Amino acid sequence: MSDDQPAVAPAVVRLPHYTRAEQDEILGDGDDPFGVAAAGLVWLPKEEHFAVRQGGRLVAHAGLLRLPVALGDARTEVVGVGGVAVAPGMRGRGLARLVVAAALDHARTMGPRHALLFCRPPLVPLYRRLGWHPLDQDVLVEQPGNRLVTMPLRTMVTPLRDDARPPAEPVRLFSLPM
Repeated sequence: MSDDQPAVAPAVVRLPHYTRAEQDEILGDGDDPFGVAAAGLVWLPKEEHFAVRQGGRLVAHAGLLRLPVALGDARTEVVGVGGVAVAPGMRGRGLARLVVAAALDHARTMGPRHALLFCRPPLVPLYRRLGWHPLDQDVLVEQPGNRLVTMPLRTMVTPLRDDARPPAEPVRLFSLPM
């Protein structure tokens, strides 16, 4: 390929499952690969998985999970996005954009009007570039022992339908976070 020809974007594949070994393949086997252990939260595994392989190795992932929420007094559902990971040596190549876009394309077929994610503050600019909007209000999430806690990470939302707007009312997740 010559320098003036555009590179072909890697294909995003749907995985039937996503194991800890596959996560370690992308991020290594550290104790806190997502940098969120200090939050002290228990997280749900995702049910739908989208990934990029390069040279037979997983190099990027995004997962989805449909979750019950309350937006103000109205109960509904959101699609939770989580487990977004790009191998350290592959960052800056648009792989997060690819796997998140593929995940959101699928999320649009799942019914809810919004997708929600939680991220560390340094990742907010990345997700803004991908079309996500930070929520200004606190979000409550469940934790073991029937505890309800305020999410310490930044909550971001993106519409899954053309007529959906970011929620202005308080948000409560009726489950562990994703």
